[in-house]
Amino acid sequence: MNTIRYLRPAIGKALERKMVFIGGPRQVGKTTLALSMLAAGATEVHPAYLNWDHPGIPPLLRRAELPIDQALLIFDEIHKYKLWRNLVKGIYDTEKSRRKFIVTGSARLDYYRKGGDSLVGRYRYFRLHPFSLCELNPQASAADLETLLQFGGFPEPLFTQDSSEHRIWQRDRISRVVREDLRDLEQVKEISLIETLVSLLPMRVGSPLSIQSLREDLGVDHKTVARWLIILENLYLSFRIAPFGSPKIRAVKKEQKLYLWDWSMVSEPGARFENLVASQLLKYCHFREDTEGYSMELRYLRDTDKREVDFVVLQDQKPIFAVECKSGDKAVSRHIHYFAERTKIPVFYQVHKGERSFESGCVKVLPFTRFCRELSMP
Repeated sequence: MNTIRYLRPAIGKALERKMVFIGGPRQVGKTTLALSMLAAGATEVHPAYLNWDHPGIPPLLRRAELPIDQALLIFDEIHKYKLWRNLVKGIYDTEKSRRKFIVTGSARLDYYRKGGDSLVGRYRYFRLHPFSLCELNPQASAADLETLLQFGGFPEPLFTQDSSEHRIWQRDRISRVVREDLRDLEQVKEISLIETLVSLLPMRVGSPLSIQSLREDLGVDHKTVARWLIILENLYLSFRIAPFGSPKIRAVKKEQKLYLWDWSMVSEPGARFENLVASQLLKYCHFREDTEGYSMELRYLRDTDKREVDFVVLQDQKPIFAVECKSGDKAVSRHIHYFAERTKIPVFYQVHKGERSFESGCVKVLPFTRFCRELSMP
């Protein structure tokens, strides 16, 4: 299995000119990736690795007392400090001619701007995703896909491949996200209710999300649920995609679909496969945004008559392809032909876990493994 993360070359290039921020879910491998930019074999005891959660590090950083003879410094979880942007800005402006900097965090570093001067123009932001098929194995097989579906794309359970350890890891990760990361970054008292919300989300994957239904299940108001969902997105636990509208279809306008960064939390096989595809497409969009500068969006097609295609990928506000997920290598979905006639989407893919490949007009039906290779997915 490949363990060299896909963002490493882009980060190395960006470090020549600016600071690098690495965001992403807890335990996705941000620290390991950052340490790989140091000398071979670097670990979390390396003097260049400065973790804000270590009790001895905050006083040193506030006084700008930095380790000597270290050309690259790694600041981990420093965004938990209220004035972190001022602190990082001051250190960077003073030391940038002599050192390079990586800042990592398990929350969105571009969102938590709690005071301090803007760092705009001083950094590049990269979002690290879980392992996907092509990152795991450029010649990915159906067996690799089944492994990813079962264990998810987070390094520890993926490489251990032990079902019991996976369940324990999954439980502990959610507990730490909700009880530690959320507590550090947000003023939320109803921790147990948010844990209940997290437990409800896997059953909502792939369907239009009803905040009203969640509100009724939790016994809180609509605004509270909406705020909690945003918090969970900022902590990289879930993400939502909006519908894509077109003048010739009666598209739904407000209904969003929700997915999880850890698709292995989804028990229903079809929804889990759809979540994996959504995660791969989001990774593709984020990679092209972060490394090539395009404005990318992941959306879905659905009209008021409930015809639907699972995903549409937009580049600079123009659709470039759409994707429908099927568990088997079946005939083309009739909804694809309907939308193909009424939208300007140039190509539709129908991906599946089987082996067949064929074309029908503007529709390409092919295994998901081949789809990833053909589009050079990261």
